Amino acid sequence: MKSKKGYFFKKKMVFYLFVLPGAVYMTLMIILPICSNIIMSFQDVNLMNFASKERNFVGLAMYQDILREDVTWVAVKNTLWFTFWCLVFQFPIGFALALLFSKEFKGSRFLRGINVVAWMIPMVAVAGIFKYMFNSDIGIINQILMNLHIVDKPVEWLAHGNTAMASIIVANVWKGVPFNMILLATALTTVPADVYESASIDGANRLHRFFYITIPLLKPAIVSVLTLGFIYTFKVFDLVYVITGGGPGSSTEMLSTLAYRYSFNEYNFSQGAAVANVLFILLMLVGLVYIKIVTKEDGGDR
Repeated sequence: MKSKKGYFFKKKMVFYLFVLPGAVYMTLMIILPICSNIIMSFQDVNLMNFASKERNFVGLAMYQDILREDVTWVAVKNTLWFTFWCLVFQFPIGFALALLFSKEFKGSRFLRGINVVAWMIPMVAVAGIFKYMFNSDIGIINQILMNLHIVDKPVEWLAHGNTAMASIIVANVWKGVPFNMILLATALTTVPADVYESASIDGANRLHRFFYITIPLLKPAIVSVLTLGFIYTFKVFDLVYVITGGGPGSSTEMLSTLAYRYSFNEYNFSQGAAVANVLFILLMLVGLVYIKIVTKEDGGDR
């Protein structure tokens, strides 16, 4: 009996030892920074008192200040607009590529690998490439458009609000398409082939099979891809910061870049923390909606 208890104790200790590194990392790198950020948003923290402990508690004053600022609502609108159009383009393109590469044809594996390489490139490198491509003087985009006689003179893509927003949307879509393709292509492999064969025997054409078999069976994967795509796009920072820096003016200012500007350009750390917390709350709500949908589907399956 004693040896049995000792065995279970050792087994439990081994479990805790395996969990410990992850728990320590989560605590130090995620939980503590989030808690510190929340506390800072209720204090008046600037460059003068950042290193000291003399911080005045101001309650919700920082949140009231940022909500009174027009730039905050511009950043919210830009973030939603940017996220919406990125999802509108990258999800259908990724889905189409997933359907294409689910078929075996000559060169399919090579082309699939090329798409994956695009996803593996760091976001800062992607931003630098697209900033160069959209350069009004030496950018390849203008060179192509002028050679095709679509435009007569170079377009200043990054100097105007609408074209600057379109530029970062194109860059993010290019980066996000492989992510959608990989997840959806993986999900397609789980669809049984005999289901399609039975449907074909019953007279279902390709459109019928797509809308009545593929889409319903991939619904959990589609919800996951859209949720993750929304989260990754909504919190984008490095792409926007490198290509436009939130400009021109505030035409491409996002919540993430606004939090950075308050904290590290204006050294108003409390306002930056407040904006970051707003971003965190919005993303948490999206996560809760996703959990609700998944839980409901799991309950329905049972």
